[in-house]
Amino acid sequence: MSMQAPLLGPKDFEYPAIMLSGIVDHGMYLHFRNCLSTAPQQGLVVVEIATLGGDPEIARMMGEDIRFHSDLYPDRRLVFLGKTAVYSAGVTFMGFFAAENRYLARGTRLMIHERIIMRDIHLEGPLSTCIASLKATLHEIEASIAIQNEGFANLILGSQVSLEDLLKRAPENWYLEANEAQALGLIAAVI
Repeated sequence: MSMQAPLLGPKDFEYPAIMLSGIVDHGMYLHFRNCLSTAPQQGLVVVEIATLGGDPEIARMMGEDIRFHSDLYPDRRLVFLGKTAVYSAGVTFMGFFAAENRYLARGTRLMIHERIIMRDIHLEGPLSTCIASLKATLHEIEASIAIQNEGFANLILGSQVSLEDLLKRAPENWYLEANEAQALGLIAAVI
């Protein structure tokens, strides 16, 4: 039987151990890893982020670090605080935190959407080679959809949002205000 983590208040977020802002990219990842390595191994560790999005694979790497460190240091509580805007890859990162450890600052907006691919396909050469190129691209798209949907499933775990509803809204860029995210059970509270 697991116990629900205690609800946090504004004072708990006064001094975040990890502060991230900007595009989710390799530079953000290096900063994140450096901050995570020096964060306390016990007690509350707040990870604050404001982002308009970026590389979903970098967000997944950061999320896997959160998952790994949560297991590595069970006396430490890693908590997510989204500020202003948490779009796209930022929401992917948020999905790696348990809903009870997700908080948003007042007025923050989330934006959830499907992964995006931009690719020109140039076919030239023997026909069998053309088929292989097309199949490889199709396999990439199918794998990306599976990874995306795993992240969506993590994000909505324990909430009132169904995967079916999320998959219906995501292609059109689903924007949620902090209070709406709380009402749907995607976050613990608005600070």
